[in-house]
Amino acid sequence: MSRKEPSFAERLQTAEKAKQVQLQKIRETAMAHEAQSAERQAARVETAEARQLRMAERKTANRAAAEQRDAKRAIEKARLALIATEEKARKDAERVARLEADVALKKEQKAARDSKYAARKARQN
Repeated sequence: MSRKEPSFAERLQTAEKAKQVQLQKIRETAMAHEAQSAERQAARVETAEARQLRMAERKTANRAAAEQRDAKRAIEKARLALIATEEKARKDAERVARLEADVALKKEQKAARDSKYAARKARQN
């Protein structure tokens, strides 16, 4: 065997050293990934908490807007009911006035008829 070619024992030793170097690299990257993973997980948790806070604020704002909208609707409904009541009262008053005018007209017509009848009777007598 020439000295240029490594012996079997040397090849085993070189392979073992290469394995150890590879394992050390894997451990180092795993530890680095664990640190990055922890940072990413903390960022995810922080983002999730911020999202929940925004959702709660949005729900509160939506609830307040819905209550305000319901209050406006109730006010508008009451206003429309008042207008309808006033309109009905106005129409009833007009109807009563028309009926009173009709009654007064009929009384006048009857009085005119009665006076004509009385005048005719007086002429006949």
